[in-house]
Amino acid sequence: MQNCSDPAARIHTERVEGGARRVVFLHGLMGRGKNFTSIARGLIDTTTSLLMDLPNHGASCWTSDFDYIEMADLVADELRRDFCRDEPAVVLGHSMGGKVAMVLALRHPDVLAGLIIEDIAPLDSSTSEFEHLLGTLLKLDLDSLTARTDAHAALKTDINDDAVRGFLLQNLVRDGQGGFQWEPNLQMLFDNLGTLSGFPMIDGVFEDHPVLWIKGEHSNYVTDEAGEVMRELFPMTRKIQIRDAGHWIHAEQPKRFIETLDYYVAGRY
Repeated sequence: MQNCSDPAARIHTERVEGGARRVVFLHGLMGRGKNFTSIARGLIDTTTSLLMDLPNHGASCWTSDFDYIEMADLVADELRRDFCRDEPAVVLGHSMGGKVAMVLALRHPDVLAGLIIEDIAPLDSSTSEFEHLLGTLLKLDLDSLTARTDAHAALKTDINDDAVRGFLLQNLVRDGQGGFQWEPNLQMLFDNLGTLSGFPMIDGVFEDHPVLWIKGEHSNYVTDEAGEVMRELFPMTRKIQIRDAGHWIHAEQPKRFIETLDYYVAGRY
């Protein structure tokens, strides 16, 4: 995989063509842009969406270490190159992608027509779950696999949730020689979970647009104390909670999520 420092390296994106409004989707750890396909299609009557594979994920280039500022700068470069070349867009980020989106807003406000943060805060967040999940993936003997079903069987004891296992195994791809490989920069991500859990110190505030901050009712990623820090950096924050949802709101309550996004995005255009 190309290093993002290579001038020829690219951030992989896919467009979902629709209406005149414009939204960029930034996924969470071990995700990819396609995870938001159904949400983008739900907005298609009014909105054209850009689904982005963040650095070290999907078909995008890799970085040597994990750095939110570097990731946000790479995203800004890609947006200026194409999707936001002529006009800004609303940027939505979930979890890790939400932290990238916040850094993007603080460092590159010119590319944003609005900001939506899904179930994350600009604070340290626990990575204990991902230490287990990524550590389990790294222990998988890829040379022993003959089919994807082998991977499901090998991981089932340690990752018994079928949905979580399926989400993670979307990242297991053929290597072109009949075997399998991890598409994300898995070892680097595991080694840098401490940095990934944090949020960088950045001067300044984002006052250009109202910020929609969406929390899942049953998620513990957004606490009451996070509100004070969030509003210091993003003074025009409006927080809402979606019932019967955990951390993956867009997957657990897609209809409500689409309705919420559509209402916000309509106010930006």
